[in-house]
Amino acid sequence: MSRPDEGSAFASRPVGILLRSTVFQRTLALVLLLAGVAAAVIGIVGWHANTVLTRATSAAIDTDIRELRHELGTRGLDGLAQAVTDRSAARGTALYRLEDESGRIRAGNLAALPSAFEGGGKRSGTFRYVPVAPDELGRRIAAGVLIDIDGQATLVVARDIEDQRTLLLAIYRSIGLGAGLLALLGLGGGLFLSRHVLGRIEQMGAASAAIMGGDLTGRIPLDGSGDELDRLAARLNEMLGRIERLMTGLREVSDNIAHDLRTPLNRLRNRAEAALGDTRGATAWRDGLERVIEEADEIIKTFNALLLIARLEAGSAPERLEVLDLAAVAHDIAELYEPVAEESGFALECHAEERLHVAANRQLVGQVITNLIDNALKYGRRATGVDAARREIRIEVRPEGRFAAVIVADRGPGIPAPDRQRALKRFVRLEESRSEPGTGLGLSLVAAVARLHGGAVRLEDNQPGLRVVLTLPLASAPAVMPSSAGAAAKETTEA
Repeated sequence: MSRPDEGSAFASRPVGILLRSTVFQRTLALVLLLAGVAAAVIGIVGWHANTVLTRATSAAIDTDIRELRHELGTRGLDGLAQAVTDRSAARGTALYRLEDESGRIRAGNLAALPSAFEGGGKRSGTFRYVPVAPDELGRRIAAGVLIDIDGQATLVVARDIEDQRTLLLAIYRSIGLGAGLLALLGLGGGLFLSRHVLGRIEQMGAASAAIMGGDLTGRIPLDGSGDELDRLAARLNEMLGRIERLMTGLREVSDNIAHDLRTPLNRLRNRAEAALGDTRGATAWRDGLERVIEEADEIIKTFNALLLIARLEAGSAPERLEVLDLAAVAHDIAELYEPVAEESGFALECHAEERLHVAANRQLVGQVITNLIDNALKYGRRATGVDAARREIRIEVRPEGRFAAVIVADRGPGIPAPDRQRALKRFVRLEESRSEPGTGLGLSLVAAVARLHGGAVRLEDNQPGLRVVLTLPLASAPAVMPSSAGAAAKETTEA
């Protein structure tokens, strides 16, 4: 299915709707969270970097002070001045200033005493300075210590930290830039996702509105991406297809009830009127009432079958499922029907492989097999020619891959291939069967039981006759069967 054009819908969609959408708000919250986490991580990294660099600078200053104190102790003030001069000559981050008590510089590369240390107050810290070398322009930042040398001189030992400061500023700028860029990308991504998701949701809403308006053939469009919205739309389309089939089936059932139950109801009424008008008296009335009861029983059976089929198609079994031996069930039901078949002139044969276990409702499976045997007895009577002499009904139970197959075959007229799928629907009775008693619910009940258990029903040609194949998924065999198959078969037959 082609993807509809969303551009015009996006353009006309108010921004407020997009901003209030769940997708946008969740995306924005996630982006802000990620931006905050990223900023926190970078901030922690910057703080640790600053700590490490500060400790390295302090350690370097402390080392210089110890070495210069050693020079002072061994060579005196002149030796200290020479050591400061030698160290100041080397290009690097080390800064020194040695001045006498009058404030005149004796050695070092600091042009002036830092204002932070003037007045004898602060003895350590950061300060701004102007480098002595003429090729180094601008004011820079340094961190150092002021040392008083027995009132004879003052020594400043410091380190230039301008590069360190520049690095930290770059880190913090990257934090702000990255967080801002991430927020912008998040806003853009949130708007895009909101438009996309809202577009798909509006398509679903439009399709739903059309379906609620009566167009049961409508479906939600797919864009072929296979994403979660596409999968949701596919599932909803499956549900809509199921609803359409159920509604179609409901209409068919309503029509079939109107056609197939009208006749027995009219016959019931006519017999009641005939009994009332019979002049023979109580005997005629009793006979009429008995016939009315028989007709009412047939109608009740029809409605009970309809209710059972409806429950099965809704996915609810009357009783729990159990693991049962399908061959044992078939053998017991065949044994019960053998006298009936012989009385009707049929040869009933059952060939069932042992240890074919299925997880099924015992009563429903038994009812399905009895329905198929009843149909075979009913329509097998119409066999002609050579087949009339045989008049046989064959029951088989055998494996078919992961399934167990129950096959009931007769030598009756069969069902033409074009009508076989239609024969599995409710109230469907082919023209050849209109003269036979029945409601047309037998095969539809078989199909409903098969669907409930995850199986299927096939109608095949028995050459001549009909071959009904019921398949049910195989299950592992239990150690002990819950109850005997014969009891279930008897219970089903009595029902």
